[in-house]
Amino acid sequence: MKQMVLASNNKGKLRELQAMFAPLGWQLIAQAELNIPEAEEPFHTFVENALAKARHASRISGLPALADDAGLCVDAFNGLPGVHTAFYCTQFGYEKSDDNNRRALLEQMQNTNNRGAALVSTLVALRHADDPEPLIASGRAVGQITRELRGDKGFGFDPVMFIPEMNMTFAEMTETEKNSRSHRGQAARLMVELMQQRWQT
Repeated sequence: MKQMVLASNNKGKLRELQAMFAPLGWQLIAQAELNIPEAEEPFHTFVENALAKARHASRISGLPALADDAGLCVDAFNGLPGVHTAFYCTQFGYEKSDDNNRRALLEQMQNTNNRGAALVSTLVALRHADDPEPLIASGRAVGQITRELRGDKGFGFDPVMFIPEMNMTFAEMTETEKNSRSHRGQAARLMVELMQQRWQT
């Protein structure tokens, strides 16, 4: 099986992406297993940050790399927190954590009737650190922010991201249901297609 470094230490991301890339014959290895420190993410767009993370992980490991930059874009906040989603709660005095991010979001939206939001994922894959033609795939899951937590599966904002056509939050779905509709699932399927078209030799 071919190895690829995943430029993330998020166990939830690793689990979801491993399941979707295994059929291609790729084994994803979290960068922490290779003692790769996290990359700087100074940019304001998902694609720029994902590319920076992928190049960083590939350069240090010498392996092909896959990076995911994802976030929550809230309509009432003009698309924010976006690329700063992971640290959203820290601006309100909370320590960084999924629980605190959800708490802060519900607090900031308690008087807001516009609950529209999208979870966005941008995947970037590189054959090597200086690959001039990175593969880029994006996915977008549109839904509404609930007023309370619902469900106990998933991670991140899953318990507050309600998907109307399913009448469930992502945290209420099975892993198969979530992967078929989530932002990361959409991006991963597109990336698998791109890798099959461009990288298979």
